[in-house]
Amino acid sequence: MSTHKRIAAIQMCSSDVVSENIKVATQLITQAKSHNSAIVILPENFAFIGSDEADKMAIAETFGQGEIQSFLSSTAKKHQVWIIGGTMPLRTKSADKVTSSCLVINPQGQCAARYDKIHLFDVTIPQTGVSYQESAFFEPGKEVVSVATPLGQVGLSVCYDLRFPELYRLLLRQHCSILCIPSAFTEKTGQAHWEVLLRARAIENLSYVLASNQTGIHANGRKSFGHSMIINPWGEIINELKEDIGVITTEIDAEFLEKVRNEFPAIQHRRL
Repeated sequence: MSTHKRIAAIQMCSSDVVSENIKVATQLITQAKSHNSAIVILPENFAFIGSDEADKMAIAETFGQGEIQSFLSSTAKKHQVWIIGGTMPLRTKSADKVTSSCLVINPQGQCAARYDKIHLFDVTIPQTGVSYQESAFFEPGKEVVSVATPLGQVGLSVCYDLRFPELYRLLLRQHCSILCIPSAFTEKTGQAHWEVLLRARAIENLSYVLASNQTGIHANGRKSFGHSMIINPWGEIINELKEDIGVITTEIDAEFLEKVRNEFPAIQHRRL
């Protein structure tokens, strides 16, 4: 079991070339490992953001094999870290649909958990009029997923899931103390809601929140908000990367987590 207690969130500006994104992710994971991180999280769509959502179909992989999954496995094994692999498209039984899947790879290079994004982003952004219809290409997930790690039980969610607090209550029932939210939050919605929603999820669940976001302008012209954050169980932002590509880390303080949950026992006061 790892004695390192640090976690790391990676911020990227992913392109439409898988090999380029893997090269950047490799460098940033290496950097995170140099800070003795035991868990590293990549952003949503870390390996590919194309000109159109349909482009994901071309790079989708079968679960258990493929370039992106091989990268995650070999890198986790090489650096002896847990990698929460943002998201990637995985094929389904339907020829025209994929899942947006977050794979958790352990230090042995094995897939320890898979979470398929439940809430799909079918939204027209206010003020900009730009529309997103993820359900046109993605099948929604159906299972709430967490995974046991040396630093505690980690709850999995993705981007738009952040707006649905009932998901995090179900993760709390699975005894999660770290909530991971790989994202590609847009600039407009990020400016309005990103920080307040992340802090709310930390506060109401008295849990660490590890949020890894995309940043900058992508091949499709959309701009991601950046501002990857690590938030403690009291809702304090303890590290943040605003718009740069890079890594932020912090140490998970199990004693602080226990102290907060004992001294402010809101979790035990739930009635519904």
